[in-house]
Amino acid sequence: MAIPLLDYPASSQNQRVPGFEIPGDEQPRIYSTDNLPSLSDMDDLILAAYRQIFNEQQLIASNRQTSLESQLRAGQITVKDFIRGLATSDVFRTRNYDTNNNYRFVQMCIQRILGRKVYDEREKLAWSIVLATKGLRGFIDDLLNSDEYLSNFGYTTIPYQRRRILPQRNQGELPFARMARYDSFYRDKLPPSSGKILSIYDPYAPFNFEKFIQEIDLKRVAGVLLLFVGVAALTLLISYGVNPGV
Repeated sequence: MAIPLLDYPASSQNQRVPGFEIPGDEQPRIYSTDNLPSLSDMDDLILAAYRQIFNEQQLIASNRQTSLESQLRAGQITVKDFIRGLATSDVFRTRNYDTNNNYRFVQMCIQRILGRKVYDEREKLAWSIVLATKGLRGFIDDLLNSDEYLSNFGYTTIPYQRRRILPQRNQGELPFARMARYDSFYRDKLPPSSGKILSIYDPYAPFNFEKFIQEIDLKRVAGVLLLFVGVAALTLLISYGVNPGV
């Protein structure tokens, strides 16, 4: 039996307040199939869906779901079904779910599917429990079937970042696409380098020559240098036509 979604306070956020802004650069363009789109409009809509779910960082040809695109163009599925297909695809799981813990993945999906920031840590916890008990597909289905998604995007509109304009501020929020695909949690899970020379480096720390000399494996370095010199000498001998076995 699945655990029901925990209650969490819907904190007063910008996207929950009706807006009266004049359309401009900060206002997102809305892509929808409510009006029968032309061929080029459908191309733009599909690209907007990929940009929203995969973000700019993952807009590569290998991530395309051509079968879903064909069904959407033929009217066999709705935009909502297309979003579901992208968010439950193998490439989305590999590039986003497998490279994050549940809390960060929940944050990413709320941003990309519901078009807003998470309210607080309690909301992260509530949806993380859904993800852990129902799996990826069940979690995505619950987001897409929520009243919040249906009231804002329905079955025909590509999700977008809602209400980036903040009252009494001269600059809006940064787009969610600025959020990196994974953070230090995934980086720290990567296997360490096999050689000590490489494993002592921290890419985010300044180079310390004294520490390098203290921790470096001199025997390993000497072996690598001797091997390099030997290969270079052998290459020179062969290039000049000298038989090294004579």
